[in-house]
Amino acid sequence: MIDREIPILCYVTDRRSLSVPSAAVGVLFEKIAAIVAAGVDWVQIREKDSPAREMAALTREAVAHRSAVRIIVNDRLDVAIAEQAGGVHLGEAGLPVADVAKWVNRSESGVVVSDHGAASQFPIAASGDFWIGASCHSLDGAKAAVRDGADYIVFGPVFATPSKAKFGEPQGVEKVAPVCSEVPVPVLAIGGITLENAGECIAAGAAGIAAIRLFQDAADPAGIVSSLKNLRH
Repeated sequence: MIDREIPILCYVTDRRSLSVPSAAVGVLFEKIAAIVAAGVDWVQIREKDSPAREMAALTREAVAHRSAVRIIVNDRLDVAIAEQAGGVHLGEAGLPVADVAKWVNRSESGVVVSDHGAASQFPIAASGDFWIGASCHSLDGAKAAVRDGADYIVFGPVFATPSKAKFGEPQGVEKVAPVCSEVPVPVLAIGGITLENAGECIAAGAAGIAAIRLFQDAADPAGIVSSLKNLRH
């Protein structure tokens, strides 16, 4: 069960939008460390084109220095497990939530069904504190993800943003409220979130916000976090 003071603040990484896009793991980790120190609650490591070894190294460093912050790995369940992250975040085109949930809550035999219908054995015990998150772009998608075992939903894009342009027109804040009221897990708003519009998402019922540029481009991350933490339903 996710029990955090609202609003939950999630920094989503994107090394390609840094001023040094070809930066090594160490540079991105320095950015993560600074934003963690500012007081965010979660960090979602979302480096989709990173080689597995690099992704694992970044996750390992983040987990080792996370303090009370939860480190969540985007899509790479193998990395999340190997590096003892706090969860995995699944895109709509990624691993099915239901399959991952079966693994996390597997039977004593540890057998689950893979994407291709074949049974496989996982040798590593799942932690009861391992969360499954899901990106959703509709109310029906959010309901399905929760039904299949998602612990939280990231819904969007709420506002226009380059990183979510491929998902079409922004949903608008009016689409946030039905999702928040009809699913029994925390819903974080994402997509074009700014200090000026974040309050609209929280007022609509969102448990928090997830963002890249809001945190990553901030000259004063601690000031941004402090302002956001003052928002309440």
